Amino acid sequence: MVETTLCYIIHEKKVLMMYRNKKENDFHEGKWNGLGGKIEEGETAYEGIRREVLEESGLIIKNPELLGVCYFPSFDGEEELMYLYKAIDFEGDLIECNEGDLSWIDEKQLLSLNIWESDQVFLPYVLRGERFIGVFHFEGKVLRSYEIKKGSESDLIRFSIEKGSHVL
Repeated sequence: MVETTLCYIIHEKKVLMMYRNKKENDFHEGKWNGLGGKIEEGETAYEGIRREVLEESGLIIKNPELLGVCYFPSFDGEEELMYLYKAIDFEGDLIECNEGDLSWIDEKQLLSLNIWESDQVFLPYVLRGERFIGVFHFEGKVLRSYEIKKGSESDLIRFSIEKGSHVL
């Protein structure tokens, strides 16, 4: 199972998003997404999201808040457990990203972007600052079914442990 992170950085009602258009053979090509990526060996999810955001944007996020855990039994051919964060406190200046173009997008426009169907489901939770657990069943790039529910921080930790994680 691959474990990943995803962060939505919010500043003055705008969210930092990446338009994935620079990486060869990118499964996410043409999609808008938050920042994040795979958790490296020996990293916690918290360490992973801080590293990924710094690498992709040049920003140092402070106190990112874990809002969600999403399980994908098969996404891009792999079982995936994703930790979703929201960050409002950061410092630094944006840098050029080698995976896509970075843009500050108004919160109200997010759901009209070309984003994954799963993101359409969980982004409202993120924007409201609500914790959640989601299970998303994809066939290729098509979302076939999902379950999402509110949860406490301990619910998120328990769910990730049940899925075999050791990074929280």
